[in-house]
Amino acid sequence: MSMMKGFSNAFRIPELRKKILVTLGLVFVCRLIAQIPTPGVDWTALAEVVRQAASNNMFSWFDTFTGGALGQCSVGFLSIWPYISAQIVIQLLSSIVPSLEKLKKEGENGRQQLAQITRYLTIVLCVVQAWGIATALSHPAALGLSLPAGKSIVVNPGLGFNLMTVIGMTTASLFVMWIADQITTFGIGNGASLIIMINITSRFPHALLDAYRRYFVDKLANYTGLGILILFFLLVVMFTVMLVQGVRKVTIHSTRRSIGGGNTFGMRQTFMPLKVNYTGVMPIIFAQPIIQIAGWALKLVGRGEGRIHDFAQLLASETSWLHISVYSALIVFFTFFWVATQFNAVDISDNLKKDGSYIPGIRPGLATAEYLDDVMTKITLIGALGLLALAIIPSLIYGWSTPPIPWSIASFFGGTSLLIVVGVALDTLRIMESHLLVRKYDGFLSHGSLRGRNGV
Repeated sequence: MSMMKGFSNAFRIPELRKKILVTLGLVFVCRLIAQIPTPGVDWTALAEVVRQAASNNMFSWFDTFTGGALGQCSVGFLSIWPYISAQIVIQLLSSIVPSLEKLKKEGENGRQQLAQITRYLTIVLCVVQAWGIATALSHPAALGLSLPAGKSIVVNPGLGFNLMTVIGMTTASLFVMWIADQITTFGIGNGASLIIMINITSRFPHALLDAYRRYFVDKLANYTGLGILILFFLLVVMFTVMLVQGVRKVTIHSTRRSIGGGNTFGMRQTFMPLKVNYTGVMPIIFAQPIIQIAGWALKLVGRGEGRIHDFAQLLASETSWLHISVYSALIVFFTFFWVATQFNAVDISDNLKKDGSYIPGIRPGLATAEYLDDVMTKITLIGALGLLALAIIPSLIYGWSTPPIPWSIASFFGGTSLLIVVGVALDTLRIMESHLLVRKYDGFLSHGSLRGRNGV
């Protein structure tokens, strides 16, 4: 009841109501873009290719994150992903390239310059990816897909189609990027994250329909199996919330300081929240395409036969021991890699020292940096194992259930999809709740308040 009352109260606050309506309107526009077809594509041939690729979980993964735009070959296929990719690249480079690191520390002016560089990089990525998509549509055999003799996905392949596809997809992606910025400025929450979440959840009705056919129409499993599946889903969601919100609180003491008029205040005790899942979904986003692309490349090298081809088949199969082992190793590696590049214990230690703050029992300076680094390493290991468990659950459900559960259902039991949906939902609800509490309304919970992904 508290949750429903919270949503009801949200529409009683004019400012919050306006933000919600603006967000819903802009998200609706994004979903329209995902339905606009790419000109010059033969839909009967495309439907045949989609049918062949439906068994490929990599195809299903991309189709989920584009909100079905991949299966329809829409101009909105790239969606917000080039912008997200550009942000990740700039974020990584800002920890390595001195000039970008300097901009990062220059405050608002530096952040604006980094944002401009990110947008230029987004255009480059859009052009490259759209050209690759146009080429793949013109030559589906390069992806291992076959069509009946005399049929082609592209009606008139060639330079003209490639240029038209590049212009259409690049324009659509940049428009979605602009919409994301407008949602962040005038709406609720982070625009890019919300668009990704909506793309993912737009496939949820399709998963429900598959579940209905499985348990009520085809009756491939009994109702007991359905009940166990629902209970397991709730447990996975609970575990995801715990992983997203889990923090290690490091106690911080601030020493006595003088303020205006010679007055002073005594020691204050606060805490620094170190997130268990500091990396978010980055390790999975890095690992999943790498292992799938490696398997695809090895298939091409193996030319359909031999040990290399068999190895590639084993690597690409989500249920094989080789795939799970390599996938697990990549997730753990990228988890520690991301923390190593983004968490700077020395800078944190220096900032604490400048502010006159310290960790009880730890000397300021190098000792504090070593302590923070040691604590972060330990909780990163816990976060990596939790992320690993969440990442392989869909593959285990998909491969080990009898009869097999469709990937459209299994993909919502963990992995990137569930992490993004839970994280973005918590952040958005926390922002809405802050508006409610300021206006003296009750929050979404009967006791306490919601916490976002930052753990506070």
